[in-house]
Amino acid sequence: MNAKTPQQNLIELDGSQGEGGGQVLRTALALSMITRTPFKIERIRAKRSKPGLLRQHLTAVQAAAAISGAQVQGDELHSTTLYFQPGPIRGGDFRFSIGSAGSCTLVLQTILPALWFADAPSTVSVTGGTHNKSAPPADFLILCWAPLLARMGITQTIQLNRHGFYPAGGGEVTAHVEPGATLRPITLIERGPCHALRAEAVVADVPGSIAKRELDQVAARLDCPDGRVRELPQAEGPGNVLMIEARFAQVTELFTAFGERGISAESVANHAAKEARLYLESTAAVGEYLADQLLLPMALAGSGSFTATVASSHLQTNIKVIKQFLPVDIQLSQTDNSAVQVDLS
Repeated sequence: MNAKTPQQNLIELDGSQGEGGGQVLRTALALSMITRTPFKIERIRAKRSKPGLLRQHLTAVQAAAAISGAQVQGDELHSTTLYFQPGPIRGGDFRFSIGSAGSCTLVLQTILPALWFADAPSTVSVTGGTHNKSAPPADFLILCWAPLLARMGITQTIQLNRHGFYPAGGGEVTAHVEPGATLRPITLIERGPCHALRAEAVVADVPGSIAKRELDQVAARLDCPDGRVRELPQAEGPGNVLMIEARFAQVTELFTAFGERGISAESVANHAAKEARLYLESTAAVGEYLADQLLLPMALAGSGSFTATVASSHLQTNIKVIKQFLPVDIQLSQTDNSAVQVDLS
């Protein structure tokens, strides 16, 4: 993919299409910068209970504008319309603060693809929420997403500096990116043999006994005796996340659930175990969320294939937005083993 050949036509997007959340905006920002194509989006997050730009979405817009010198209109909280015209992508050292427990990872996933095509290396630090139930946790980017991108030729590292739970936030994630790579297509039809299945219960300013109960329940539900309690400094809480890591030869998946007031440790564990079991009992290479996050880099590579447990509304919305920016064909088909195959060409 050549990121330095500008397109001229304004792309108009409906933010209420498909799943009607922030996915349309994030994908559009990334591909607008990479293709140098301006876009206008209306009805941003129209299907959410609080439509328009929340803090994490506004931070993503501001971050994209900062690295591409973009001209922007509508970049304010709760705005439902945005115009974005990018300039050249510039590397450098960047720091962005969401100012809430909004997701650091979603901000990073908006701007990192553009920085793969920047004119210089970049270091990006984002402060806010690192672990909340509305977005992939930082561990997901580190364990699942980044290794697959490395196989595609991307040179980047992602580091979790400090946890930030809902509602306090205050976490920090830093990414280092070396630009200039040519993305290589990959094929992920099979995940290969299982190398490890382990669980980790993380608590901050929450009793360690809760984490132990979560791990005991996971062990009972999944036959997963490899569990670890991790107690963070009290200042990083209160918060609790349970993560189940399934490491296979070709891919690593992560399934999470979050402790909440009034929800038992066993219920938290049951939620994560159910998600893990759906994946483990399937033949798909990747789960629902990783499928969505692989689509854009694969589209930039120009081709590739993978199997997923489900064609989610996020995935199908992402396909529609990508096709408006890139000349790529994306086909979904059902396999004989009840998985969904995604083919890009």
